[in-house]
Amino acid sequence: MTEEARWYVVHTYSGHEKKVMMNIEKMVDNRGMNDVIVDVAVPTEEKIEIKDGKKKKKEVKKFPGYVLVKMHMTDESWYLVRNTRGVTGFVGSSSKPIPLTDKEIMKMGIEVIRQEIDLQIGDSIKVLSGPFESFIGKIEHINMEKQTFKVMISMFGRDTPVELEFIQVESL
Repeated sequence: MTEEARWYVVHTYSGHEKKVMMNIEKMVDNRGMNDVIVDVAVPTEEKIEIKDGKKKKKEVKKFPGYVLVKMHMTDESWYLVRNTRGVTGFVGSSSKPIPLTDKEIMKMGIEVIRQEIDLQIGDSIKVLSGPFESFIGKIEHINMEKQTFKVMISMFGRDTPVELEFIQVESL
């Protein structure tokens, strides 16, 4: 397998996400497929619920009814996941599941994808997406940890500092 494992979205019965995740993990271990199906996740987030005047932290599913599977798409891996109890199918066309894009993975907070950049302070860029789309600016600061640029964009005759993600800009 030369291709990198990709994230796929699997549709499940609502409320069965954790059970499906555990079943997939168990079947992967039993069949020795850890190199084909790399990771299984049910993304959750912490919410604060106020009940009877008391704050209570609660773990809630970000995407109820869905499980995320990072795997190399083979006939065997597809069959294993597709035939796991509680799975209703992959998201995508019935014949070929569609992997998530790097942008979707980053937005969903599943995995941090480090992007390599060939830009530096002082370079001119064009904004590709967001509220400043098609604006031209100059890089003032690069934050590798947050994967963002601080860019000076000329708006209404004055320079305005804007923070943009690496994936939102292209070099001029």
